Amino acid sequence: MFDTIMLLTMCMLSISIVIALYRVIKGPSIHDRILALDSIGYIVIGIVAVLSIMLDSHAYLETILLIGILAFLSTVALSKYMEGGVVIERKSDD
Repeated sequence: MFDTIMLLTMCMLSISIVIALYRVIKGPSIHDRILALDSIGYIVIGIVAVLSIMLDSHAYLETILLIGILAFLSTVALSKYMEGGVVIERKSDD
């Protein structure tokens, strides 16, 4: 029963990735696309977490942390780029 629920959860998360990919491709604005990419990152975290539970392994926990950090940083970088056109501001020596 537990394996069936975990498999159903993996299927639902996979369907949600497909829906988010549709939003990335056909999003009405760039901001919607950025949020959809962020959602895909967190859905992947959910898939890895369910896989870790199914395999009864703690080996994937570092992967979850790494994906979370990368998803957050990419969202911040894309948002900053959309706001001002640059990600890293450099001070000039004027």
